[in-house]
Amino acid sequence: MSECDSVNRIPRERSAQSAKCGKCGTALFSGKPTEIGGERFRRHIEQNDVPLVLDFWASWCGPCRAMAPAFDQVANKIAPKARFLKADVDAEPQLTAEFGIQGVPALFVFKNGRVAARQTAATDFTSLARWVEQASH
Repeated sequence: MSECDSVNRIPRERSAQSAKCGKCGTALFSGKPTEIGGERFRRHIEQNDVPLVLDFWASWCGPCRAMAPAFDQVANKIAPKARFLKADVDAEPQLTAEFGIQGVPALFVFKNGRVAARQTAATDFTSLARWVEQASH
């Protein structure tokens, strides 16, 4: 998926790191988390062949703000092996309720459209990278 939400296929013989959207020309893997909402999230879940890592967060949450740099760094390190997304619990109450979020930050890894792992706690770069790598395989 690209920023314009177009579905793109990357031939196996090509590097995903440098892949660009065929419609809008943006990089498919920017190395940065993408802020996402309900319908857009569903499209990503349904039409992605890489694991998705989703961070439910809130602007008023101290641990969320403290963990944000580590989440950004892990996204930069691991992309294009996984796509990193963020959902603001205040802006996305329906998505928050759908996943039963009762505390933030709440992290999910999705593989093949299903939850593969879930964690509710702020974490550091090393622990987060290890958790994502393990949950993605």
